[in-house]
Amino acid sequence: MERLKNNKVVKAMGAQRLVALAALIAIYVIFGFLNPRFATYSTLVNIFDASYYIGFMAIGICFVIATGGIDLSIGTVLTMSGLVAGYLSVNLGLPIWMVIVVCILIGTIFGVINGVLVAKMGLPPFIATLGTMMLSKGIGSIITGAQSVTWKSGSDPEGWYRAIFKIKTADGMLIPTGFVLLIAAAIFMAVVLNKTRTGRYILALGSNKEATRLSGVNVDHYLMIAYIISGTFAGLAGLAYSTIYSTLLPGGGAGFEMDAIAGVVIGGTSMSGGIGTIAGTMIGVFIISVLKTGLPFVGLQTHYQQVATGLVLIVAVFADVYRNRKKR
Repeated sequence: MERLKNNKVVKAMGAQRLVALAALIAIYVIFGFLNPRFATYSTLVNIFDASYYIGFMAIGICFVIATGGIDLSIGTVLTMSGLVAGYLSVNLGLPIWMVIVVCILIGTIFGVINGVLVAKMGLPPFIATLGTMMLSKGIGSIITGAQSVTWKSGSDPEGWYRAIFKIKTADGMLIPTGFVLLIAAAIFMAVVLNKTRTGRYILALGSNKEATRLSGVNVDHYLMIAYIISGTFAGLAGLAYSTIYSTLLPGGGAGFEMDAIAGVVIGGTSMSGGIGTIAGTMIGVFIISVLKTGLPFVGLQTHYQQVATGLVLIVAVFADVYRNRKKR
């Protein structure tokens, strides 16, 4: 066991990330064994499709969880961003480039609201973001008149935006270009979290908020930044979801945040704060995406997917708690 702990690969990746990566490979192989149709290129594209919106949410909320907080609003903010932006496109004829900006901007605005409620007004993150979750859910329904919204199709002159996440070649082959965007965003935010002053202070907040404050750091400022990042990436997730799945339903999105939180925790970010890993988060995101895509292949539908995600989240949180206890 000691030799394993001192192994260079284990040290470089971290034990939990290594276990998560092994679990990802194992889950994929098991699904492929149970149903050979799972191990096809088209299924891999579907896995990528599911990973985009979960991945962007997870990148953002990783910063919040690293502070020891939580953001329950990202799922409904995702839906509201897509609903309102799509409504402006379909009903008011807004150019698609402006629709994209509006979609991301709505997420950022809710990130600012959450940041003000938590950092400036001192509300508990759970209560504050539960409130904005309900608020965003209601606003999306009100603006769209409780009607579903469908973004413009690929055949529309302004349907070029779909190529951001997926390109269809002349022979019908689908190329998941969004994977490049997701990984690029993950690499950039990993640098922000681990190599910049902002990231170090965000992690310090999770380790010991009061000690960070006493050392002269503007705690409220960096707490605000964490929630703004979470909101912005929820807006990006709204763009990804709207691009891949086209139609959005009012009142939807509740529960999406659980997929993102599960991905973050599975990857090794501590729910108690102070530890954050974007690389691990990406591994966790793909575990959730493979589960969501693979379970129907073995005859298990949506309610079983929720059970599986819940069980995975419980195991990941237990591992986090056990790890923290051993450190004491």
